[in-house]
Amino acid sequence: MQQMTFEIDGDGIATVSWDMPGRSMNVLSSDSLAEFKQAIERIASDDAVKGAVITSGKDSFLAGADLMMVEQTAKGPKAGQTREERAQELLDGELIGFNKMLRVLETCGKPVAAAINGTALGGGLEICLACHYRVAADNPRAQIGLPEANVGLLPGGGGTQRLPRLIGIPQAMPLLLQGTSLSPDKAAKMGIIHKVVPAGDLIAEAKRWIREDADPVQPWDKKGYKIPGGGPYDGGPAAEMFTPAIATLRKTTYGNYPAQEAILSCLYEGAQVPIDAGLRIEIRYLIQLLMNPASGNMVRSLFISSGELAKGARRPSDEPASEVRKVGILGAGMMGSGIAYVSAQAGMEVVLLDTDQANAEKGKAYSDKLLSKAVEKGRMDAAAKEAFLARITPTTDFAALAGADLIIEAVFEDRAVKADVTAKAEAVIPATSIFGSNTSTLPITGLAERSARPESFIGIHFFSPVDRMELVEIIMGEKTSDKALAVAIDYVRKIKKTPIVVNDSRGFYTSRVFGTYVSEGIAMLSEGVKPALIENAGRMSGMPVAPLALNDEVSLELGYHIREQTKKDLGAAYKPSPADDLMEEMVKKQGRLGKKNRKGFYDYPEGGKKKLWPGLADIIPQAAAQPDVEELKKRFLYIQALETARCFEENVLTDVRDADVGAIKGWGFAPFTGGPLSLIDTVGVAEFVAECDRMAQAYGERFTPNQLLRDMAAKGDSFYGRFAPQKQAA
Repeated sequence: MQQMTFEIDGDGIATVSWDMPGRSMNVLSSDSLAEFKQAIERIASDDAVKGAVITSGKDSFLAGADLMMVEQTAKGPKAGQTREERAQELLDGELIGFNKMLRVLETCGKPVAAAINGTALGGGLEICLACHYRVAADNPRAQIGLPEANVGLLPGGGGTQRLPRLIGIPQAMPLLLQGTSLSPDKAAKMGIIHKVVPAGDLIAEAKRWIREDADPVQPWDKKGYKIPGGGPYDGGPAAEMFTPAIATLRKTTYGNYPAQEAILSCLYEGAQVPIDAGLRIEIRYLIQLLMNPASGNMVRSLFISSGELAKGARRPSDEPASEVRKVGILGAGMMGSGIAYVSAQAGMEVVLLDTDQANAEKGKAYSDKLLSKAVEKGRMDAAAKEAFLARITPTTDFAALAGADLIIEAVFEDRAVKADVTAKAEAVIPATSIFGSNTSTLPITGLAERSARPESFIGIHFFSPVDRMELVEIIMGEKTSDKALAVAIDYVRKIKKTPIVVNDSRGFYTSRVFGTYVSEGIAMLSEGVKPALIENAGRMSGMPVAPLALNDEVSLELGYHIREQTKKDLGAAYKPSPADDLMEEMVKKQGRLGKKNRKGFYDYPEGGKKKLWPGLADIIPQAAAQPDVEELKKRFLYIQALETARCFEENVLTDVRDADVGAIKGWGFAPFTGGPLSLIDTVGVAEFVAECDRMAQAYGERFTPNQLLRDMAAKGDSFYGRFAPQKQAA
């Protein structure tokens, strides 16, 4: 099936329009790459072609590589295959061939212009960089960038070599390391794009350049060319960047992310040689990454699985499409205010209800504050702000909920309070409405018992701050219907967040497993491990925030009350934790409630930086022999992975994608691992079980492996082998 069109006008200018059938966006696939190669060969060899314009027949230019091709490429050696054989296979593969193809395009001797009509990411931008002229349509929503570092890879089509040669290492380095995307205007200001024009003038401007100003030789192919800002040894700005960049990278990533290190190496080594040698260097480092399990895991979880879930992979396929036009939010506190904002942002009518009007108005003011910042920065005009705010109605009157398609309850974590607002809302909303609870700990099945329509009752768990966090955890109660699930997923997709689906249990999935991380930090403290060592090990393990600091942020008091409520609910079934006594000491005896009263595991002096509380040494004497930091890192990661495996055995989790994507996007589980189940698979289930048995002997029964893990270890299974999700057609 034809992937692109090739037309030559009266001036001999060929227009190659990338337009893949059956797709909303163009991508690099086996078929499209093969056809693009033919187009390049024709541009180079056909005397009738005097120049060429590369563009797209869709609303965007090109969004990078096809998911399935990336997944197949980002894998280590196959069974029975040596690393050398796999490396050679990658050298002969399509993504590497793409690198060579673009070099042919830019050295064909004919002027080539990229007419960028929308988003150009990854390989899409690399095609543009290989063109001699780049003109973009004036579309502030378009994204221009090389985001590969965010999924554990580096740009493999010359991005690490052409971008610094175009704009200099000082400007290119942060874009490549952080995977930053730019608007066309910002890309033009940085020199990545030559010109931004109205969309209707795009092709005309590209052809004008070919007719009037054409230069078919890239700057780096001209005699005497020097990289803007100099190279590593030129004594210029670039030379001063590498040492602090390496130090900063080590400080922020602790050596856990090979992609960023490889990108720095490509920049450093590639800048010292001609472009062709630089491209060979890039290929070498790309292959090293593709052979690294960390990169494969990140690609699978952060690129492939995340994309599938965001598109509704967990939605019941036989339920008709739904659209939430009006949403009622019960509770205008921090969570309710955030939910109101993202709902109104998606164009919904929002009723924000609280116990008194002042609280409701305060909840709406949260949106006003965010929108005012957007106006100040030029991202929104005053009229758009007012239209946005007009969609939010603050009130105390439950009657205002009439006609709501969806209710989201975000009141205090108290069963009686939740039952009261559930009854009042259900008295006025349509029978077809879905009722969602934003609870983070209380079982949905129990809350649904106070509902007159438990089949329409579902958990919709947001993360704070709602406007910035990507994940929403949807919880199925025992009686929750597929219709309720479908509506909840449709709503989450409409607000442009990623839904995962789990079954009911105490703490569900995210809160339950996240709790093991903070609890392990307290357990270490109770063992006499130095607080600073605990905090450093937590960050070094790949977690975004150290465990004791995180306890303070969440509130020691809240954690204590949750433990006490759990004890009451479980009775004799409750298993005491090493953290129990310490938490009671901190909250009840010391009055240290966390950051909210400036006293927790840290002190929070007015106007100063937080510092670990010296009094911790008086409560718990520090052990004479301190553990190795690698052991502490392993404890932090393994306890979370083990609890995730328990959730899988207990049917709380039913899809490996929910587990890994939910962990990374929900509470920041070490992204370089690909998620807790990917971690177990990479270590090997048998070795993971053996290590957990060892730690159970050393630290307590909480590390005892569950039966599912023991069975998988005996059979040589893996989670992604045994429970691989069925792939939907692209």
